[in-house]
Amino acid sequence: MTDYPSLQDYDPDAAEGLFEDAAWEKSFASEPNGGSCVEVNLGRSDLVGVRDTKLASSPVFVFDRGEWEAFLVAVKAGQFDLPPGA
Repeated sequence: MTDYPSLQDYDPDAAEGLFEDAAWEKSFASEPNGGSCVEVNLGRSDLVGVRDTKLASSPVFVFDRGEWEAFLVAVKAGQFDLPPGA
C-alpha cells in the first residue's frame, strides 16, 4: 500500500510536500532561459514527482516507481514521438 492520497483525494497543488526541495532536477537539455522542460524528483525510493519548470508554483504529479519505469520504457520506445511534420 502506498503512503500518498488515493486518486479521489489527490491534490497536485499540495503534492509538493511529499518531496524534498533539494531533490528536484531539471533536464540537462533544458534551455538556459527556462525552456519548456519539466523537473523530476527522484529523492524518494517509492515515489517520483514531476512538475513544470515554467510555472513558479507548478502542481506536482506523483507516480509510483512502476508507473515511472513504464513511462520511461514508452518514451525510449518512441511511443510519444510526434509524427513527422507535426
